Amino acid sequence: MTDAATIHAATLTLDTHIDIRWPEPPDATRETDRRVDFPKMLRGGLKAAVFIAYTPQGKRDAEGLAAAATRADAMLRHIRSRADGKARRFCATAAELEAAHAARALCVLSAVENGNALARDLSRLALWRDLGAIYLTLTHDGHNDLADAARPRPELGDGPSEHGGLSELGRAAIAEMNRVGLLVDVSHAAKSSMMQAAELSRVPVVATHSCCKALCDHPRNLDDEQLDMLRATAGLVQITALDSFLRAAPSGGKSPATVKDMADHVDYAVARIGIDHVGLSSDFDGGGGIPGWKDASETMNLTAELHRRGYGARELDLLWSGNFRRLMRLAQRAAA
Repeated sequence: MTDAATIHAATLTLDTHIDIRWPEPPDATRETDRRVDFPKMLRGGLKAAVFIAYTPQGKRDAEGLAAAATRADAMLRHIRSRADGKARRFCATAAELEAAHAARALCVLSAVENGNALARDLSRLALWRDLGAIYLTLTHDGHNDLADAARPRPELGDGPSEHGGLSELGRAAIAEMNRVGLLVDVSHAAKSSMMQAAELSRVPVVATHSCCKALCDHPRNLDDEQLDMLRATAGLVQITALDSFLRAAPSGGKSPATVKDMADHVDYAVARIGIDHVGLSSDFDGGGGIPGWKDASETMNLTAELHRRGYGARELDLLWSGNFRRLMRLAQRAAA
C-alpha cells in the first residue's frame, strides 16, 4: 500500500471525540445537519467514532449534580442504541473494535465528558463501564469536585485554582477508573491536574482532543512539559480539528486554521514525543471542523495531507487508532 486512498480504505480510522445533540439527537442513520452521521462516516471512510455523553459544568448543588448524572446515564444508553449489531456494532474493547472493522461494520463507542456527572458517587464509574463507556474526561470548562480545569468559570465562583490539581475525590476516582477499565482523559484539565493524573494513574492517560501549546498558545493546549509527561508515562495526545486550538485568530476575527495546520500539530507532537504517543480526533459537533476536514465525509483529506508529509501505512494506523487501541488494551488488562 503506497497511495493515500488505498491506505485510508484499509486503516481502522477512529475519531476519539464526537459530541451528540441532546436531548433530541437526530437519527444518525440518515443524512443530518450534524458534522457526523453514519452516511457521512461511510463517504469519508471514518470507520469508528467515540460518541460523547457530555454534561456542561453547572452549580454543584444536589439538584445540579443529580441532573448531570441522569443526563450522562441516558446519553450512554442512547449512544449504545445507535448500533444495530450488523452494519453498526457497539464496541467497548479493542478486540471488539478490531472484529467489527474486520467485518466491515461501522464501530460505535461511547465515553463521558465531565466528571461532574459522577455526582460525587464513584460507584457510577462501574455503571458507565458496564454501559460500554471507554473513558471519562475528568473536567470540562470549570472546576468540579474531581479536579481543576484549564478554563475556570468565574460566573460559577471559580478562582484560578480550587484543589491545586486533583482533589482527594479525584485521586480516588482515578484509582477506581483503573480498577473498572475506564481510561483517564485529561483534556480540559488544568496543567496541575493533568500532570498529577499522568503520574498517579496505573494506566497511561490520554488527552482525547487537545493540541500543542508551542504552536498555538491556547489554555486548552498542552505545553512541552505536558507532552513530555505523556511520553514518559506512555500516554497519548489526540490532536484535534478545532480551529482556535490550531492557529490563533487575528484580533476580532476567526481562526484561519485548515487541515494543514492540524498536520503541523501532528508533526510537532511526533517530533517532540514520538509517533507512539500521538493520535487524531475531530471534536465534531462540539466546535470542531476546519477547511479540509469540515465533517466526517472529508476524513480522507486528513489522511492524504499526512501521507503527503511522509506518513506511511504503519504510521497512519498508529495515528488513527493503533495507539489508542494500545491504551484500551492496557485499561482492560489493568481492570482484569
